[in-house]
Amino acid sequence: MRITRALITAASPAQKTLPLQRLVDRDGTAKTVLQIIVAEARNAGIEHIVIVVAPGTADSYAGALAADVQHVQFVEQTEARGYGHAVLIAQPALREETFLHLVGDHIYISNQTRGCAKQIIDIAESEDCAVSAVQASREHILPYVGVIGGRPVAGKPQRYSVDRVMEKPTPTAAEQHLLVPGLRVGHYLCMFGMHVLTPTIFDLLAADFQSKPESMLQLSPALDALARQERYLAVSDLGKRYDTGATYGLLAAQLALGLDGTDRQEVLATIAELLLQRRID
Repeated sequence: MRITRALITAASPAQKTLPLQRLVDRDGTAKTVLQIIVAEARNAGIEHIVIVVAPGTADSYAGALAADVQHVQFVEQTEARGYGHAVLIAQPALREETFLHLVGDHIYISNQTRGCAKQIIDIAESEDCAVSAVQASREHILPYVGVIGGRPVAGKPQRYSVDRVMEKPTPTAAEQHLLVPGLRVGHYLCMFGMHVLTPTIFDLLAADFQSKPESMLQLSPALDALARQERYLAVSDLGKRYDTGATYGLLAAQLALGLDGTDRQEVLATIAELLLQRRID
């Protein structure tokens, strides 16, 4: 398995303008959120990137990418039919290949010299299977994310064999189906917004779409079916992810980039000065 294609979903009305926001990246250069996400993929060895966008936004996204646009193909989601539908309509552009999948409103900060995308690709290529990135989180975020249940892989820390995937489970459902041995009480493996997916996901999404053509098509049920059909792993602790669409999400992402970059001392000094000023006031 060699992974050279990536999918970025950015068609949701709630996230339409977020990829166009500008942040100062780790090298001290102002870039759009979309540029930073595309760079995450490119630095992982990705050669061709498909971005699913809402109608009428492709030109502004292309302008936000600058020189990186040469590696990008845009696909319009003409109907708002859900996250899973956005993945499904990218199938022709992704061909029958295993691909990296990122979401268009998350910034990823690695805990290694390798980026988060590079880490998950390396694992998927070595294990020859689909992999989802997760992070252990408290149960209070269950209403907002997809969650996996599974078992630790012997001899491979932070890797889990996926048994179940549920979208926004209740605490009761999570306790019944998604407990993972070794996690602290009240913690679950929540989706990180980064996956490597095999072409099987398209067959599963298409089957779900045909069975419920009037419903919103979500990704999590297809991932749950994937876990029953083929080997599927989750990996934790790749780093941190910052949802720019959350309250103060852009601020948190900017601080994380600054503290991980060349201007770290200046950023720390500015934060300290602001805190000191607030204390004086």
